[in-house]
Amino acid sequence: MYFLSGWPKRLLCPLESPERPLHIRTDPQRAFFAVLAPSQLSVWYCRPSVLIVSYKELSKAASQFGPYKQAEWRPDSTMIAVSTANGYILFFEIPSARDKYLYEPMYPKGSPHLKGTPHYKEEQCAPSLNLEMKKVLDLQASITSLQSMLEDLLVATADGFLHLVHWDGMTNGRKAINLCTVPFSVDLQSSRAGSFLGFEDVYIRDMEYCATLDGFAVVFNDGRVGFITPMSSRFTAEQLHGVWAQDVIDGTCVAVNNKYRLMAFGCANGSVQVYTIDTTTGAMQFSHKLELTPKQYPDIWNKTGPVKLIRWSPDSCVVMVTWECGGLSLWSVFGAQLICTLGGDFAYQSDGTKKDPLKISSMTWGSEGYHLWVIDGNSSQNTKPDRDAKNEPQQFGILQFHFIKSALTVNPCMSNQEQVLLQGEDRLYLNCGDATQAQNPRNTSAHSEHKPTRERGPFSDGNLDSQGLSTLLGHRHWHVVQIHSTYLESNWPIRFSAIDKLGQNVAVVGKFGFAHYSLLTKKWKLFGNITQEQNMIVTGGLAWWNDFIVLACYNLNDHQEELRIYLRTSNLDNAFAHITKVQANTLLLSVFRDIVILFRADCSICLYSIERRPEGLNPTASVQVLQEVSMSRYIPHPFLVVSVTLTSVRTETGISLKMPQQACEAESIMLNLAGQLIMLQRDRSGPQIRDKDNNPNQRKHLPFCAPVVLAQSVENVWTTCRINKQKRHLLEALWLSCGGAGMKVWLPLFPRDHRKPHSFLSRRIMLPFHINIYPLAVLFEDALVLGAVNDTVLYDCLYTQTSAREHLEVLFPFSIVERTSQIYLHHILRQLLVRNLGEQALLLAHSCATLPYFPHVLELMLHEVLEEEATSREPIPDPLLPTVAKFITEFPLFLQTVVHCARKTEYALWNYLFAAVGNPKDLFEECLMAQDLDTAASYLIILQNMEVPAVSRQHATLLFNTALEQGKWDLCRHMIRFLKAIGSGETETPPATPTTQEPSSSSGFEFFRHRSISLSQSAENLHSKFNLTKTLSMPSGPSGKRWSKDSDCAENMYIDMMLWRHARRLLEEIKLKDLGCFAAQLGFELIGWLCKERARAARVEDFVFALKKLHKDFLWPFPVIPASSINSPFKNGKYKTAMGEQLLKSQSADTFVNMEVDTGVSSTPRSRSWLGTIGSSQREIDTASSHGPHMQDAFLSPLLSKGDECSIGSATDLTETSSMVDGDWTMVDENFSSLSLTQSELEHISLELASKGPHKSQVQLRYLLHIFMEAGCLDWCIIIGLILRESSVINQVFSVMQSSDIDGEICQNIKAGLYAVDKWASTDCPGYKPFLNIIKPQIQKLSEIAEEQVQPEAFQPVNPSKVTEQANTRVEESRTLISHGTNPQSDAGNSSASRHEEDKSKTEDEDSFQEGSYDCTVS
Repeated sequence: MYFLSGWPKRLLCPLESPERPLHIRTDPQRAFFAVLAPSQLSVWYCRPSVLIVSYKELSKAASQFGPYKQAEWRPDSTMIAVSTANGYILFFEIPSARDKYLYEPMYPKGSPHLKGTPHYKEEQCAPSLNLEMKKVLDLQASITSLQSMLEDLLVATADGFLHLVHWDGMTNGRKAINLCTVPFSVDLQSSRAGSFLGFEDVYIRDMEYCATLDGFAVVFNDGRVGFITPMSSRFTAEQLHGVWAQDVIDGTCVAVNNKYRLMAFGCANGSVQVYTIDTTTGAMQFSHKLELTPKQYPDIWNKTGPVKLIRWSPDSCVVMVTWECGGLSLWSVFGAQLICTLGGDFAYQSDGTKKDPLKISSMTWGSEGYHLWVIDGNSSQNTKPDRDAKNEPQQFGILQFHFIKSALTVNPCMSNQEQVLLQGEDRLYLNCGDATQAQNPRNTSAHSEHKPTRERGPFSDGNLDSQGLSTLLGHRHWHVVQIHSTYLESNWPIRFSAIDKLGQNVAVVGKFGFAHYSLLTKKWKLFGNITQEQNMIVTGGLAWWNDFIVLACYNLNDHQEELRIYLRTSNLDNAFAHITKVQANTLLLSVFRDIVILFRADCSICLYSIERRPEGLNPTASVQVLQEVSMSRYIPHPFLVVSVTLTSVRTETGISLKMPQQACEAESIMLNLAGQLIMLQRDRSGPQIRDKDNNPNQRKHLPFCAPVVLAQSVENVWTTCRINKQKRHLLEALWLSCGGAGMKVWLPLFPRDHRKPHSFLSRRIMLPFHINIYPLAVLFEDALVLGAVNDTVLYDCLYTQTSAREHLEVLFPFSIVERTSQIYLHHILRQLLVRNLGEQALLLAHSCATLPYFPHVLELMLHEVLEEEATSREPIPDPLLPTVAKFITEFPLFLQTVVHCARKTEYALWNYLFAAVGNPKDLFEECLMAQDLDTAASYLIILQNMEVPAVSRQHATLLFNTALEQGKWDLCRHMIRFLKAIGSGETETPPATPTTQEPSSSSGFEFFRHRSISLSQSAENLHSKFNLTKTLSMPSGPSGKRWSKDSDCAENMYIDMMLWRHARRLLEEIKLKDLGCFAAQLGFELIGWLCKERARAARVEDFVFALKKLHKDFLWPFPVIPASSINSPFKNGKYKTAMGEQLLKSQSADTFVNMEVDTGVSSTPRSRSWLGTIGSSQREIDTASSHGPHMQDAFLSPLLSKGDECSIGSATDLTETSSMVDGDWTMVDENFSSLSLTQSELEHISLELASKGPHKSQVQLRYLLHIFMEAGCLDWCIIIGLILRESSVINQVFSVMQSSDIDGEICQNIKAGLYAVDKWASTDCPGYKPFLNIIKPQIQKLSEIAEEQVQPEAFQPVNPSKVTEQANTRVEESRTLISHGTNPQSDAGNSSASRHEEDKSKTEDEDSFQEGSYDCTVS
């Protein structure tokens, strides 16, 4: 409703020795305010806040009258009455010196500001006034209260009398009423039997007149409170009657709200009791209470002292309360707390020390509620005359607070919009939705900023951030529109504002005329003719209808009430307006579809139809009267009507099923009468329904039934005229904001599947629910409430504390307004379940199941019910938790909802929760069956806490095995850690639930994702172009500790057994790709394990099947025979090696260490797929080898990952993913300059390329080849060599077999396998024959050597000592991996002795091409 803005200002007083102010009071028009000091009366102008005139009492008279106490303005602002301590009333007249002005605005020469506008002086210049004391009245008793009542002044004195004094004929009009003679009773029905006050010393301490109740609320000196009303027009003791409020005995002060007919009584205990008058009995009826709660203000709630002052805002929407101990608090009319300065940044400095609260001795609201002036009770110490003789203006003890308020406070027709619109005195705040976002890319920049507002400098009032949910709203920040200064100067203050449905245009109304602004063009439109603007006063608010602005105004020229419609796109001029004369003064206006509804001062409601007429360039709108409804029987005073709206809401939802076209018609009028929501429905009982065939314009409109009261204490009403079959519950509902009581929704209940509704089931139900924000708009389909909230920023560190007088910036935080939003769906579902309307709850929930936060809604509902019921002291007779649990099982998110709720709840409540939702073991198994492993992992944590370790281990093993099968490596790592924790008793560190799911193994290995090799940049360290600094780190977390030497406990053995079993299964099923992925992701020591399994699982039984399976897994094309192969120059092998191997090298220079290459500048992101990582590393290495040692960032372009989906053997894909394209052709060109390539040779090269698989697969195969070679699994090496079709690999295997002690069985197996392949190639795949022919001599040699015996030591993995010197001391698995993985590079550089023999001619060839490079197949 109302929000504080910025810092308060302190007013400067130009007087030389001003006295300390003690009372402040604005005049009824709020253009001036009077300030009282002990012997001084000053009148100030409101805008700007400047002193106009000051009256100083002479010392002799001052001693006679005593100090001034209170001031009261005459209703026409021509007189001020001042009461003094000695019982005198002084009457001051304020004659205006016509056409004399104290302050005038000065404009630079040539500025467009016209001084010739009508009313120019009155609007923009502070007038010159005089103060003359006209009359002194001696009442001979201390005056306790002074109150203006119509044409009289009501004075209460301490001797128990009530004086009625006329402003004009003061002496004749004096009537004194002794309070002891006024009868008091509990209500007016027992009127004459009332008791009198009874004792002599009772007098009125405070009172205020209420025009709409025609009486005055009083507080007596003994703390009792009541309401005194004259029984007839004559104001005498006999005609007065009082009513007690029985429950209040400690009243201190009172304030009345005329619009809502409320009386707020401040009490000595710090609370404010709000009463209204029961219209039937006349008794005082308790409405609600305003009090601080210990939950929000634990250290101050009961230490505030008595309530000192209460002041309602000018629009009667909020009330300001202050206490004896200080502080300000702002509440909405029915008790929603908006601001309190006794907590947070107002009460504490940034270093945590407590501040003294602001003590207030008097306060008053400014025009339209934009300002609040308060007299600082602490300022008495500050205004000592410690200044020099300089005539500087003194800082005065008056503070001015600034407020921004919701447009709903003054223009309630805004309540059918979905935008939030706030208005300040010179700016508007809008929550821009998507409409402007598309047109206005500049504003989206704040979308990515998550900076809190406090980083934005002290004057960032305009650009506010909010923490609200913003997925549906585009922007997180306010769109601030500065109101045009030309319009503001002559029309301050802004009284109404409205925004159109799309949130693209706003219109504002000031004192005269109006102006509108387009958010798309960023332009204001003002009246071209100033006289037209100044001749209209908008009375009933304004609203948008499509492109038209509809407003009700008073024409000053013709003295005529009018309804006007202006087109937005045309110039702002009466010539383009459609003007309709209206009989009575319009108080409220609202638009529903194509109907305008007016509420007029004679308590009648008038409906007009509005239609667009395209005439010429500027279309116009025409208006016709549809219907008039007189409400004077039901409305005691027209001022009491807060809002009036047309809706399509009705109680008979059954009708909408038979005649859906009527669902959107104007079915009922909703009238907010002083907080009572009254509904008038169309009367469909008569025979008029049959006339529906007639022309709708001539159709007689149905009359309205008698009004029905729907709800009490209503502040705002929201409804929509849209239709959505899917979300009928939300769109046909009526939303009410009820202040401190939260919100209510009047929800329609639909029979399911169009069955006949139960006769006992009502058509609608009113459901109350609490939300944590003050609602300003409702998003119907999105089930969201939008609001705003005050936030504060401290800047007290900017100033030193040594300054003589503290800055306001230190005393007060800077106030900003933030946008908020809240989900309410869970409240409604819960209320329906409480009332056994589960079927309706299901219908509603299913209609909203597509909302992005629907899972959160279910979780919130479960969590709130659980917290309430599980922590309840008394047993709950009918618990709701089982019902809620059953309800949530209807949704697929049931398992996640339960586990998320459990993990956010304390352990003590788990038993209660799982008693309702089911055993966590069963839920865990359901997750496994549904393949929802991440949720199962969360259940595991619950099992770990609720069950014995054996059960957790059993379930963890199940989950671990499933995760291994599905290739969810992240989860596997967590499970390894979890199983170890159970084994070592570290049950207090449960695993974190993995939030995201790893890509499955089909997306390629993510080898050594967590390791990196940094490429040293210095040239002297480059041994053969690469010096690999060993910075290999373990995969983060899970397997870090796993392989350390001290953890050979049974638990590790248990985990290893599972890993071995999985590896064995993968190998038996010939899933090499998955095996590589598994080893790399989990840090599995593949080489060591393969060594052990060499003769068992790692043996290849069927070479042909294995070969086919690898072709399929790695998307590797089967070879084909080229037509020109007979006379190809490549046949001899030399060129083949040259070209083919060079090409291979340029594609994958280092395939063993499939790790990220850390260039020291930027490492590739950790989560990239293996292809990307390897691709970039290959490219970097290539660049290093061809362009010298210094790395260049420019070569880190991402690799195209088409290899995954490419069709087998597509040459284009290969060349795209080959880094040869990226600039290595030049190098090849130079090296091949001696060769002249013919067409057939080029074809051969392209064929070579086409017969290779994707680059990624090639790298993976080479990696596996290296692993198998290290482990001595020679049969696998042969198969990979066959796929890659590299005789060097086969030669290498054979040379190993010759030089080593090989099991004869292995030799036989390889020999038999190769013969089987040869046989298969002859029949099914002739493309393999040329390659098999090349290696035939070796195969024959193999059978001869099979009998020879060589030493077995040569097969053991290479000694890693050389590598570990450079590495940090790492765990065992790291070491083995380093030794195996990086050995070839060391070999390439250092020609180490452990290098196996290989084809020398080939190496020489390669060296001639690329110095220092090495072949990846070497082990």
